[in-house]
Amino acid sequence: MDDEKPDTAVRHGKAALTWISLAARVILGGAILYAGLIKLPDLSQSVTAVRAYQLPWPGWIDTAAGYGMPIAEVILGAAILAGLFTRWTAMLGALMMLVYIGLISSAWARGLAINCGCFSPGGFLPPGESTKYLQDILRDIGLTICGVWLMIWPRSVFSVDGWIAGADAGVDADQDDDTDAA
Repeated sequence: MDDEKPDTAVRHGKAALTWISLAARVILGGAILYAGLIKLPDLSQSVTAVRAYQLPWPGWIDTAAGYGMPIAEVILGAAILAGLFTRWTAMLGALMMLVYIGLISSAWARGLAINCGCFSPGGFLPPGESTKYLQDILRDIGLTICGVWLMIWPRSVFSVDGWIAGADAGVDADQDDDTDAA
């Protein structure tokens, strides 16, 4: 009878981890999806936001990034939210956040007064309006943590990966932790 308690504890612990992974998927995927969706109606404004960073590369890269980034965010955010190729899409999401942290830090270090354009139109701030670089960086660190969590523990409930695998996304304690499914 005592042998059953550790097995039950392990099963409950793994089940709890799948729910934490669901929360991380919703937070990271939802944020990336939302960021892309609000930019889609005016992609030229997204280009303006990218140009505000004043990066030392040809202007066509700003244009390509401004038009392509919202579309990539929508696709990636939807995949993470759905739990599709979770480990890989979470890795891409975390890398995206690290790039954003680097870009925001660069703008801050160079004294640019811009809105990052993450969840708004972006671009140069009007005189008298203050930047929110620290807040933006801390938010993106939190989103990076969600991505790293999902790379370590990609299994979650209500995921396409779990549906494809034919299991309840790792709630069964007998599943191997090293598989990429779910």
